[in-house]
Amino acid sequence: MFEKGLLAGKRILITGGGSGLGAAMAKRFGELGAALVVCGRRIEMLEATAQRLREEIGATVHTAQCDIRDPASVEAMMDAIWRDAPLDVLINNAAATFIAQTEHLSARAADAILAPTLHGTLYCTLGAGRRWIDTKHCGVVLSILSTSTITGRAFTVPSAMAKSGILAMTKSLAVEWGPKGIRTVAIAPGSFPTPGASGQLRPEGRDDGASKNPLGRVGEHSELANLASFLISDQASYINGEMVVQDGGSHLRSSGAEDLLQWTDAQWERQRQAARNK
Repeated sequence: MFEKGLLAGKRILITGGGSGLGAAMAKRFGELGAALVVCGRRIEMLEATAQRLREEIGATVHTAQCDIRDPASVEAMMDAIWRDAPLDVLINNAAATFIAQTEHLSARAADAILAPTLHGTLYCTLGAGRRWIDTKHCGVVLSILSTSTITGRAFTVPSAMAKSGILAMTKSLAVEWGPKGIRTVAIAPGSFPTPGASGQLRPEGRDDGASKNPLGRVGEHSELANLASFLISDQASYINGEMVVQDGGSHLRSSGAEDLLQWTDAQWERQRQAARNK
């Protein structure tokens, strides 16, 4: 479907690029000719992913250990990246979430979600955007959001708040930065199971969402990676400030949290204990 060199000449930073959807996007971008930088907190995972991509598809991949919750760490990473060459694309993929009864959330628990998901995304976007503007370099920011930006979502309130804030950023910067040659776009995925997210959002007893999906299945990682590849490519150069929903139509039927309304106090207590033991 895609030209082999669709992303040739582009240098792409993917936050949370060592696993899950981040690694899936990295692989597809590399197949399409991009040079990659994958960042995250766990350097061993990043290096393993980078080495696998080099061996499997011959991609050019660099790693950057960075805690995006820390603005100084983000700035240091951006400085190091720009010493080699400017970025062309930023993928805001890193995020955190878990299910919880909102009235039981501590400030620390809420901040554990807001810090990487909202603040970290903002820090990375500002870090790339300032450098693009200063050097008159065109760029693209793609943020991975959620359909909670449309429906809201009970029991993951900090995540829904954070993702909605990033959507507001996407729309706002499309107007402010568009004249400077910078596009901002987003994807709202439905259920694309990954080990990390499934462990937090789909404890034992919750299905993966396929049974409630109008198409009767969950998403394939390659499907999201292909959509992301199109949105950051020059083929999508007239798309700006938009969020594309990719969920098989699930959000038209449900927010995805209604089953949790039936949970008992005992089920919630088991969930809290499991979270404490991680």
